[in-house]
This record gives sequence, C-alpha cells and structure tokens, in this order.
Amino acid sequence: MSSCPRPTLAIALLLAVVILSVPGGGAGAQGQAEGQITIAFDAAIASSFLDPAETVGLATPFAFLYALHDALIKPLPGNDMAPCLAESWRESPDGLTYEFKLRQGVRFHNGDPVGADDVRFSFLRYRGVSAKLLHERVKQVDVVDAQTVRFVLHRPWPDFLQYYATPATGAAWIVPKKYIDKVGEDGFARQPVGAGPYKFVRMTPGIELVLEANEQYWRKKPSIKRVVFKGVPDRSTRLAMLKTGEADIGYLMVGVEAATIKADPKLRLASVIPSATWWMEFLEQWKPGSPWQDRRVRLAANLALDKSGINDAERLGYSRLTGSIVPSVMEFALKIEPYPYDPAHAKRLLAEAGYPNGFDAGDLTPLPPFTTMGEAIGNFLATVGIRTRVRSMERATFLEAWRAKKLTGLVANASAAQGNAASRLEAFAVGTSPYAYGGYPDIDDLFQQQARERDRKRREAALHQIQRLIHERVMHAPIFEPATLHGVGPRVEEAAIGLNSLLYIAAPYEEMRLKKP
Repeated sequence: MSSCPRPTLAIALLLAVVILSVPGGGAGAQGQAEGQITIAFDAAIASSFLDPAETVGLATPFAFLYALHDALIKPLPGNDMAPCLAESWRESPDGLTYEFKLRQGVRFHNGDPVGADDVRFSFLRYRGVSAKLLHERVKQVDVVDAQTVRFVLHRPWPDFLQYYATPATGAAWIVPKKYIDKVGEDGFARQPVGAGPYKFVRMTPGIELVLEANEQYWRKKPSIKRVVFKGVPDRSTRLAMLKTGEADIGYLMVGVEAATIKADPKLRLASVIPSATWWMEFLEQWKPGSPWQDRRVRLAANLALDKSGINDAERLGYSRLTGSIVPSVMEFALKIEPYPYDPAHAKRLLAEAGYPNGFDAGDLTPLPPFTTMGEAIGNFLATVGIRTRVRSMERATFLEAWRAKKLTGLVANASAAQGNAASRLEAFAVGTSPYAYGGYPDIDDLFQQQARERDRKRREAALHQIQRLIHERVMHAPIFEPATLHGVGPRVEEAAIGLNSLLYIAAPYEEMRLKKP
C-alpha cells in the first residue's frame, strides 16, 4: 500500500476547530470483547516503550503507546491528525497560543478523569526526543479550566503542532498526574496506567506484555479481549510461531521469511509503506583523521550500495528507493534521486582519497534486530574495500548508546517517526540533533531561520536548501523508503495494518478483529 501525502498544517488547523464525529460509535455500542491475539514483536520489549515521556525518535514505542495510551491528536483511519483526547483545537492569529478543548467523559484505566492538569503535567514531564526544543519554545502551559489547556509560545513557531501533536514525539500522549503523584515514577514503570483501548495486565521485561480490553474506551470498544506481545527478535522464530499458530501477527517479516509467508496459502503478507526511511549514518565524519571526513569516501560508500538489490532481497522489491533521509510523503520533503550503484567509480574515489586498498571501517551496527540488512550493506561495502564488522545489539540499548554518542563506525538505521521534513532533520541532521555526532554551521543557521518563518514558501525554500546541502555533502547514505511487511495468521480477520499509511504498526488496536469460530 502506498502512502498518501499529508494535509498541510494550515489545512489541518482550519479543520481542527470543527469537532469531528467519533468514528465507530460509542463504547457501549458493541458486544463483549472476546478471544486473544498474539503479536510476535520484532525486538525485546523494553519497559521504556510503555511510557510516552521516554519516546525516542523512532516509531517503535508507538506500537505500544497506541494500545495502552491515548493522545490529544493522532493518526487514525482517514485522518492524519484526528481529534482524540482533544476534540478541537485552535491557533491564535499571532501564532503565539494554541488552545485545546478536551473530550468530555474520558477516563484513565484507574477511573480518574482525563483533564487539563494531566495535559500540562504530561508536557512538563516529557523527556523524550525533541523535549529540549519543545520546552525551550513553549513559554507556559495554562490550565484554563478542567477541560481546556492553553500553550503559550515565546515566539511564533509554525511547527508546534508537528512536534507536539503528531507521533514525531510522545509529548501529547497523556498520562495520569494524580496516579503518578501517588505511586511515583517507579510505581508507574511497574504498573503503567493510560487512557487507551487496552489496559496493562503484566509484563516480563524483554519477553512478554499482556494487555486487556478497556471496555470503556471512548472511541470504540475493542472486540478482542486480550492482546499479548511477545518479544521475538529472531525472524525465523517469528515465522515458526505464525506457522504453528502460536502467534497471529509476526512483525517485520523480510527476506526469505517474507517470501515464505507470501507463498503459504494459510498465511498472508500485509504491506504498507509508512513515512519511513532506511539509511546509513557516517558517525565518524566529524572525527579528526577519520577516513569518513573525506566526502569522496562517503560518496564511495553510497556508490557501493546496490539499493535495488537490497530492496529485492530484504523487502521483495516493494520499497521505494530514495536519495534522502526525509520520507517523500512528508511535508516540505525534497525529492532526491539516489546515487547510482557504481562500484568501479567507488574504487576510484577511494584511491583518490588515499585508500587504494580500502580501509577497516570498524563496527557497522544495524537497527536491531535487522542483522541481515547490516550484513547486506557490509557485503556491498566490502566489494570496494571498506571492511566492517556487523554488530548486534538489543534495540533499547542501541538507541540509548546512539543518543549518548557511544557508538562508533557506521549505523544502518530506519526511522518511521512522523512529523515533517523539519522534525526529521531536527532529529538526525542538524548539529544539535540527539542522534547527530556533528553538524555544519550554515545548515544549522538555515534550520533556525526556517523554524521562525511563518511564510510557507520561504520555509519550504529553506528546508529544500538544507536537504540539497545534506545530499551534496553526502552526510548520509540513504537506501530506501521501506515497505513494511508483516505476517498475518489464519485466525485474523482484520489486522489493522495500513488503515493509516503513516503507521507501520498494526493500529488502532480497537479495529482488530478475529474471525468468528
């Protein structure tokens, strides 16, 4: 399934002042939730994935946040910025204030009402990706009344909603203030409480998470009583679980396993291309004396990668090749053609840079658990003399090490985090990015200029120029916008995959259905 272009922020704001009808009817309109669905997740399940305040600049946590929690606004079927806990919102004409009106009658799983105090508390508590930027730009958060909260900015910021109210961050996913005040941070980590379609039952960190239907969920009562996530980093094990019926959905089934599912008449392969990209990071391009400081070496690495071949092997050819880390469906994205596959030219460039016999590039760490992706990249680099060692890590450890600037060598990464071109660049490409190990002053200046610019055309021009400079300087090695492939078992009638093409996950969970016996 192909992604659709997002509506512009201006259109979204105009629509936002209208209170939209609740899709699917009220919580009391359906029968009793029944049965269990088991999801074999593609990584170990970290406790931090269940806390919106810890959201990283990747889409992984949203696989769990969509089940356990709810946001003021989030992508839903047919609407990329659907009113959820906020039934409406408005921006002031001067761009300095944003006011959210909360939906009446919504409660957290422990019975506490969702109110403006919780929204303010959740924002101030937020410490995930782009937290520093959000807290610097927001002057104050005012509780107008129990159901109304107002954000006041220091100066106009056209991207406030893109950072705050989309899954670019977890800042607008609301947690219960009274409950956390009572049990503390450790208590919340042990027994998280949210306002989503499923309630926390128990968790074995890394291995299993069990959730149970919230039959009072405001949007639509789930039809499935219990959702069980199992952390299964090994693809072949996920496939085996699908075949035996131990799992009903196997996440991120690529390569041989995806082909096996496609050929099995009892299983089906679900595909969606979300707002995501895979690329290679040159962590040491900023390190004095590193070969990666030389643009010719970085360009050689780009030319060494057979992106079409990787697409065929990993994603059965479904992905879109790209020359940018910004997904083409994002607002302000500049379409950039990928560098061609040209290993002969790559070898010439390495020789010109002083490496006629190549060099040892150290670790190549792929986003866990995509080891075969890292191996494919490493094999192509080796053909031109760039020698690497593929390193395997657990996903939460990998993300923590990257943000702490403890990784070395190369990283093969994917991000399906949402937002627009500015939010993607802020996370990975400017000097202050949580995942960047350095930057260029002119790019950083352009980024700051566009962040203050309210004229759409001038903003677009600045963001396009940043993307051109990133490409010309070969700051990354983009590969493709990945087709996300999931395996679905015979018991599942509706897997909720691709209901909104921005999401790579099965969501919203309340739309999932099992076949009737």
